[in-house]
Amino acid sequence: MIEKLLVANRGEIARRVFRTCRDAGIGTVAVFSDADADAPHTAEADVAVRLPGNAPSDTYLRAELLIKAAVETGADAIHPGYGFLSENAGFARAVIDAGLTWVGPPPEAIESMGSKVESKRMMADAGVPILSELDPAEVTEADLPLLVKASAGGGGRGMRVVRSLGELAEAVEGASAEAASAFGDATVFCERYLETGRHIEVQVLADTHGTVWAVGERECSIQRRHQKVVEEAPSPFVDDTMREALFDAARKAAQAIDYVGAGTVEFLAGPDGRFYFLEMNTRLQVEHPVTEATTGLDLVSLQLRIAEGEHLPIDEPETRGHAIEVRLYAEDPAAGWQPQSGTLHRFELPAAQREFEVGPGVRLDSGFVSGQTVGVHYDPMLAKVIAFAPNRRSAARALAGALAGAEIHGVVTNRDLLVNVLRHEAFLTGETDTAFFDRHGLETLARPLATVDTVRISALAAALAGAAVNRAGAQVQGRLPSGWRNVRSQGQRKRFRQGEDEIEVVYTLTRDGLRADGFEGVELVSAESGSVVLEVSGVRRKFGVARYGDAVYVDSPDGTVELNVVPRYTDPDAALAAGSLVAPMPGTVVRLAVEAGDTVKTGDPLLWLEAMKMEHRIAAPADGVVTELPVVVGQQVEVGMILAVVGDDE
Repeated sequence: MIEKLLVANRGEIARRVFRTCRDAGIGTVAVFSDADADAPHTAEADVAVRLPGNAPSDTYLRAELLIKAAVETGADAIHPGYGFLSENAGFARAVIDAGLTWVGPPPEAIESMGSKVESKRMMADAGVPILSELDPAEVTEADLPLLVKASAGGGGRGMRVVRSLGELAEAVEGASAEAASAFGDATVFCERYLETGRHIEVQVLADTHGTVWAVGERECSIQRRHQKVVEEAPSPFVDDTMREALFDAARKAAQAIDYVGAGTVEFLAGPDGRFYFLEMNTRLQVEHPVTEATTGLDLVSLQLRIAEGEHLPIDEPETRGHAIEVRLYAEDPAAGWQPQSGTLHRFELPAAQREFEVGPGVRLDSGFVSGQTVGVHYDPMLAKVIAFAPNRRSAARALAGALAGAEIHGVVTNRDLLVNVLRHEAFLTGETDTAFFDRHGLETLARPLATVDTVRISALAAALAGAAVNRAGAQVQGRLPSGWRNVRSQGQRKRFRQGEDEIEVVYTLTRDGLRADGFEGVELVSAESGSVVLEVSGVRRKFGVARYGDAVYVDSPDGTVELNVVPRYTDPDAALAAGSLVAPMPGTVVRLAVEAGDTVKTGDPLLWLEAMKMEHRIAAPADGVVTELPVVVGQQVEVGMILAVVGDDE
């Protein structure tokens, strides 16, 4: 029996495994990098071991350090979570050789699925339908569009869509470099790309006694950069006949490699219902909670029991209701999905429960809490939010409502996009293929929940809350209204910036109440530092207001509005030279495409930044000459640092 478990991972998956261990009475060991010293997963374990450094290659990817931590803390088993070394056969073998229990499949099974090229050949031999592999050197126009993919790893890294032969060389080079950085293997291959495919996957569980379960399917078709954003179970696309065929193919895949434990067989389905093997993830998936919700299973508990040698029952579990999961990322969808970093001042989801009990509910699996820093060393996912309900529309409505009511201050997230997707009629009718964002327009889907009118009234609330703070801290005559005069004077003025727009609020607090320019019909009910109640045309509306330095966040049922206080005086020396390209995020310069003095065209690549496990292309904003290139390969850069300056040809 497992008595003490080390989780060789971080963030929400480490917390998720610890939760099951607490319920089962199993002791827990965390490992943490320097960046994660104050992370929730570090504090929640019984004991924690430091892995010196920040980069994954120095910490969570160091197999010898992880095994040493297990031995020194008396752990008798290791759970790999997902990502990092979870699908590394060498790590699994080293854990077993150290006399520890490996909570995962046999190393041979991991090895056989570790190469997407080799795994496809094995699946074809087992009778599982596949998309044929294409050699990048032999691709022709007839093969387009196609997908360049890393042979090792996943999570959307090392993948590029190619629609013309002229794009192929750069796509192969970029995918190969990204794969080498993320997985230590630069091998890439090509396959036919289905523009409107459905990403369908089957959860499998297999014990050491030959029983293999197919535990329901999930659909994960709504993706950005080939990484899943919305996942659900069951799939609205799959009927009973297709489901039976999918389950049969998934069982064949698991049996072909003598699989043990929890795993996922992923397929790509075309509009005609025909499906093709993509890969097998030899680990627990990020989206496993939707299967837990619809089956009532604790998949982590089953992983542990299988690792201890227990039998699975012969009969597979039945499913119920519908579950939808979204991945809440610190990223800006409207800015090319750029990952974000900074202090997460407040992170509250009032509608979320700890876990599902018996009936419907909203679950939050998160690696972050209020006050924590979102760094640049790891994936920018803040949390998974999951809703379970008797039917799909009810689950979507509950999940959208929970997200809309969340208080997320300090970093830009994809929250508004997720709510817009969940409320979109195409989503609600099950039109959820991989072209969803392209078909419905990212500009539309990423629009803020807060309208222009909501922004204006939120700015007024922010101004009134700021005045309340000032009066509360006043040393003299603190009970007088803000801006009070014996003789009526001009109104109080507060200026805020939202994006490129500036908003000025002009108001006066009189004996007769609030008078605000442009806000006829608005009355002040109450104003405190963190809460303002306004009556708008007879309807009372409450606004939560929080300020962190010059940043102000206003939460209301109509959406969250982020404002920045405009200083009265600005420093002219702070202005950037025309044509300056600044770092949109902290990161590392990994490649340069130009030198100072080179002539470039609009859209030409200048350099690539690596941040949060992804490469980000920095391109020329206009035709011109690279007049400055003050960075070198390997250099760490901070947000706002000048990367290059492109001047006029003359």
